[in-house]
Amino acid sequence: MQPLPATPTPQPEPIAAPLQCRGLQVRLNGQLVLQDVNLTLRRGWTALVGPNGAGKSTLLRALAGLEPPLQGQVSLHARPLNNHWMQMRAQTLAWLPQQDHGSGDLTVRETVGLGRMPHTGLWGRWHAADDQAVQDAMHRTDCLAWQDRPVQRLSGGERQRVHLARALATGASILLLDEPTAHLDPPHQWALARLFRELAATHTVVTVLHDLTLALQADEVVALAAGRLQAHGAHDDTHLHRTLERLFAPAVSIEPLRISPGRFGAVPMPLEPPA
Repeated sequence: MQPLPATPTPQPEPIAAPLQCRGLQVRLNGQLVLQDVNLTLRRGWTALVGPNGAGKSTLLRALAGLEPPLQGQVSLHARPLNNHWMQMRAQTLAWLPQQDHGSGDLTVRETVGLGRMPHTGLWGRWHAADDQAVQDAMHRTDCLAWQDRPVQRLSGGERQRVHLARALATGASILLLDEPTAHLDPPHQWALARLFRELAATHTVVTVLHDLTLALQADEVVALAAGRLQAHGAHDDTHLHRTLERLFAPAVSIEPLRISPGRFGAVPMPLEPPA
């Protein structure tokens, strides 16, 4: 009697990337600022870098559904972004703009609490879970000490941390952050980088950054120039490093960091040629 063939082990279905764009083109004021951008963003921390005018902020806005594409499509969990209900999108995608001056006379806690609107609605009932989300977000961004102060009385760096806390309070699994370290001193930039590394285990974190050394602490780096994707690779990818040196020539060289094995940084080139 022949033995029965072994039952094949069922293979798990591939998990769709949280956020993708294909053939993305965006025109602003009659100018094509993004051209044929194809990008897959998975769980982890991805930094968007590039020279001024490269299209970084426009790409982030398009991924958030705030900039309609001329061509191409943005997909959220393998479905076109526009096919998702607005409330679901707001609960899943959190966007932090470069500058946010819309807090009026609200206190820090009230401003961070606005991040819960996708869950409570404008006049919805507030629950203990909402209080906890606000508390946790302020703790993670080091805002608790001045939670009762009006946001308008804070420094630029303090306000930036408050608006980041508001984004975190949404509980969104995808965070799109445009220059989140702007106005921050080095200790708070370092603290936010640690936070992004921590969030990367469970979230898709996408940050526009100008500091190349900080960007190279991300899991992956996307380099843009003139509206086109130039490179997308892991932080230690040699092709990515050479591309960054080309895009920012002659200002920087990408070199290993002695104090952090396996990590790289942007070393400024000397202003004067060596004698």
